[in-house]
Formats: sequence, C-alpha cells, structure tokens
Amino acid sequence: MEKKLAVVALGGNALLRGNQKGTIEEQNANTVDTLENLVFLLKDGYNLIISHGNGPQVGNVLMDNAAGVEKFGNAAMPLDVCVAYTQGQIGYMIERNLRNILKKHGIKRNVISMVSQVIVDKNDPAMSNPTKRVGKIYMKEEADRLAKEKGWVFKEEIKVEGGWRRVVPSPEPIDFMNAELVERLAREGNIVITTGGGGIPVYLDEQGEIKPLEGVIDKDLASSMVGSRVKADEFYILTDVPYIYKDYKKPTQKVLEFLDYADTVKYLEDGTFAEGSMAPKIRACLRFVKNGGQKAVITEATKLEDKKYGSKITMEYEDDRR
Repeated sequence: MEKKLAVVALGGNALLRGNQKGTIEEQNANTVDTLENLVFLLKDGYNLIISHGNGPQVGNVLMDNAAGVEKFGNAAMPLDVCVAYTQGQIGYMIERNLRNILKKHGIKRNVISMVSQVIVDKNDPAMSNPTKRVGKIYMKEEADRLAKEKGWVFKEEIKVEGGWRRVVPSPEPIDFMNAELVERLAREGNIVITTGGGGIPVYLDEQGEIKPLEGVIDKDLASSMVGSRVKADEFYILTDVPYIYKDYKKPTQKVLEFLDYADTVKYLEDGTFAEGSMAPKIRACLRFVKNGGQKAVITEATKLEDKKYGSKITMEYEDDRR
C-alpha cells in the first residue's frame, strides 16, 4: 500500500515567536520544538513535503540591506534575492535539525532543502495593487525620498503613528520549478523542503527565459498549490491555535472541527474569519480540496500526535469524523 503524501506548511511562529529577538539560538529551539511533532506523521506512515514562512527573517534581511546601503554604501539586493537568502537560511536550519530528530527516533529518511522559484503571471492584477508590507518602518520624509529614488510604493503603517512601510505585490502562485522532481523524491520517502516563504516569484518572458518579479507570494496559497501540483492526499497548516473558531475571542466563540467545502465558503463570505490571519489559510485549504485533495487540516504542531485535534476541511463531511 502506497504511503499517504502530505504537504505541511509551518507558520512563522514555528521558527520565530513574536516576543523574541530572533537570535539563531531562539530560532533553532523553536524549529526543534515544531519538527519533533512531524515524527507523529512519519511514524503513521506519511511521506512529507515541508513548506515554511519567512516573514520575520526576510524583514530582517531587508532592514540589514537598507542599513548597509545607508551606512556603508553597499549595493542593495533586490527582493527576490532576499527571499532566496532566507529560503537557504531557513531550509538549512530545518534540514539540519530534522536530520538530528530523525536520528534520535531511529527513522531513516533523506532530507532535501530547495531554493524554490514559483511561477506567477507578470500581468496578474495584483502587480498593479501592492498590498504586502515588507522591510522596516520609515518616517514620511524618508519614505517619500525612497519612493522618488527607487520607485517603491509605501502605505501608512497602522501600528506605528506617523510610520510608513514599503508594500509590494502579492501575485497568485501558478506552478513551481522542479514540481515533478519534488513529487518523485517525496513519494520515494525523501522529505523535501520547498517553496519557503511562498517561493521566489518569477515569470517566463517572450523568449521563455525566467525573470524575477518584485513581490511576495502568500505562503499558504503557495503551499496549497504545491499540494495540488504533486497530488498530495492531505494538507496541514500548522499555526498557533488548535482549531478554526467561529467568533474567535468573542463570548460566542465556537470550535469548528469538521467543515465541508460549501459551509466553509459561506463562513468565509460572511466574514467569520479575519483577513490577515485565518482567512488566507482557509482559502488555501479550500483550493486544495477543490483541486482533488482529500483533506486539509489547520491546527497547532503540538496537536499532531492526537488526530482528534485540528479543524478538518473536506469537500463533503467525513463519515467517520476522524
């Protein structure tokens, strides 16, 4: 019997908590804590593809980039190179720690990390409507100067009065490089780390050459796309809550453990899930099951041991409720 193939998307908190400075010691410890829980899936007979966020890390790289230009006159690296940098950094951290965890549990699996390019449409409407905030917060005068010099687009930062932050497009992921190879490696039992941070957005020009785009792809949508592309059975999004909730943190809060496609779409249309937090994850899950995936699960990493935890989204309600 062929093993089930699952794509597991690690949320940003899996690597760096919001109240931490981001030292390598902190990130390593967080990574180990999260990866320990993937052992439950491996022992249950799954093949795995792992994706991950890079929001805090790429933000730090962009700030270091800006500081180097201002203080030392260094050449500024474009956004696609910064995303590639963090893919390598985080992929290395995940691979090294996961190899040690597998050794500890006596599990023999190869682990491969990839710097991944994700294909987008250069004419995607999102390219003319930048919304994704990246990098450091600037005061208005500095933001205006950078907008004039570099052509960057800025939006006012809600969390910091008087602050402005660069925004970049967030195009839809269409496909990713080496998809066939990733699927083959994963089905052979190798654990593949791919499309970190949503992947590096690229497009094919008129001559068929690969060209970069200044943008950031939503990591959950990219992970869902990977799952559909490799025909994965299940899709897991590991976040900081054990379930999806209706009326989250309100007196009427309710756990939504079992959801079918139609009901989930209705909740989404009714505004049940907050934009910028749970709503994008829900959309990613809906796309996965619509494209043929058996099940999408949103939960905490620590809940993978007991499958009664987590909210499960399927095209139709599961008969066995497991």
